[in-house]
Order: sequence, then structure tokens, then C-alpha cells
Amino acid sequence: MFRLLVVTTFLCSIPGLVTAQTAAEIVDQVDQLLRGRSSEASVRMEVVTEHWERSMEARIWSLGTEYSLIRIDAPAKDAGMATLKAGNDLWNYLPRVDRTIKLPASLMGASWMGSHFTNDDLVKESRIIEDYDIEITFEGSRDGNEVWEFTLTPKEETAVVWGRIVEQVRKRDMMPEWVRYYDDDGEVARTMVFTEFTMMGGRLVPARMVVIPADKPDESTTIIYDALAFDIGLEPSFFSLRNLRSQRN
Repeated sequence: MFRLLVVTTFLCSIPGLVTAQTAAEIVDQVDQLLRGRSSEASVRMEVVTEHWERSMEARIWSLGTEYSLIRIDAPAKDAGMATLKAGNDLWNYLPRVDRTIKLPASLMGASWMGSHFTNDDLVKESRIIEDYDIEITFEGSRDGNEVWEFTLTPKEETAVVWGRIVEQVRKRDMMPEWVRYYDDDGEVARTMVFTEFTMMGGRLVPARMVVIPADKPDESTTIIYDALAFDIGLEPSFFSLRNLRSQRN
């Protein structure tokens, strides 16, 4: 659901030496920042809409971009609900009725758990550098920080959700500060802001991410990482319908 270095420290410290290749490497590092080869996380999600607010606690397991399992732990009325992604398929488990549902294409645009993420966001997660051409469109100082701004344009042969993505990365530690997602008409659809940079799982990560839809600027979905571990030895077999229904993970 939610996104994340091959560039050497020496190269990154010299202005003007970032080539098209290393620009892609930096963006790829950020894309994998919260994921790694595999990961396990404990998170809180806070959703604010015009009419209501809700908070949830969840655990998330991931393996690359192909597999993820999200299990809700709180509030009690939602505990045990889970979402499994395996390739392009998405299933939900509803413990109250002990039912597993494979989501049809007609529901991919629906909100996931009432948040400002859609089911389609979960399914179409991929490695950014494989789907987008990447260029530096700003390099310099903003708000007292030396930053890069990258513009990502979809490659002609790929089918992606966004018409364009613009991302700002802080130079001194390669931390993302914000990402803007544009629709096919060139209008900003939503913005993701990263803050509270913290050491977790042996690496510096943004522990708080806020998603703000452009058409409803007073609404938001906030994800807060409480714990995060990387490269934990998960296998594809972990991401099964049996584990989707299990409460022991």
C-alpha cells in the first residue's frame, strides 16, 4: 500500500553528478524504503472524512511487490479482518461471517477500509523504475534543505494509475518529503507527505505518512509505523488463503 541505495555517498554529495541512471536508483531506493525484500510492520491508521473519523491498528507483511497481507487488530469490531494480495488478485476475509471474498474488477476503485486508498492501489503497486521514466526537474534549496525533485512519467508500454508523479527527496539522507500524484488530465489527485523520520529495522524511515485528496483537502488518511522489521525470510507460501483466515500470525 503504501511505497518505498545503490548510489554511493561520494557521488550523492557532489551537485550536478546525478545522471539519469542514478536518479532512477535514488527513486528506487525511496520506493523500497518501507518494504525491503520482505517486511513486517505494526501500524496505526487514522482516517478523517467530512462526516466521520476512525482509527485502526494493523499488522502488515510483504514480500517484494507481489505479495502482501494486512490484518486488522483493532478496534474490536474489525479485529481479524484481513486483506491478501498475491500478484494481481485481492481477497478480503470477514471473520464475523467466516467468509473469504475475491474482489471483482468492479470493486477495485472502492475505498480500502474507508481510507483514501483504493483496492486498486494495493493491486497495482509495482517497482516505480519499471513503469516510469524518471528525470530531475529541480535540484537546489527549498525550506532550508537541499533537495531533488523528480518527475516520473509513465512509459508508453505500461498501464499505470497515474498520469504523472512528482516526488521531492532530501539530499542529506535520501528521505522523501512529499509525493504528488497527477491524473491523466494533469491535475493533482492527491498528495502524500512524509514526516517523523526515525530509525526502525536498522534504517532511517518516515514513521508518519499523510495522504490528502486534492478534491477534499480537509480529509486525510494517516499511517503511523510503530514497529518495522526487514528481510525476515518470508516465502510466497506465507501469502495463502489459509493464512488470510488465520489469527495466529
